[in-house]
Amino acid sequence: MLKDFPVHHPDPGVTRQVLADSPELMVVAFRFDEGAEGALHSHPHVQSTYVRSGRFRFFLGDDTFEIGPGDSFVIPSGARHGCVCLEPGELIDSFTPRRDDFL
Repeated sequence: MLKDFPVHHPDPGVTRQVLADSPELMVVAFRFDEGAEGALHSHPHVQSTYVRSGRFRFFLGDDTFEIGPGDSFVIPSGARHGCVCLEPGELIDSFTPRRDDFL
């Protein structure tokens, strides 16, 4: 249940909350203030990102693109990625397998 998962502050202007998890899959909400950044990073998990609200500039490998409400995409395992929030909003990310470091 959602109440079982605390809210974390991984970067300035960013909150993270696990919404659901199992060993095979995890769903996480990230909320961003305008100008907040998701630092460039990579991980072994496959990630899908859905934009619930707001606008973001994403960096994925050598590509840069802007996304808004309703957009979604997949980040392959090991791909370097990050973002800058252009308008306050929320991303819903799914990871497979689960990100144990988020628990």
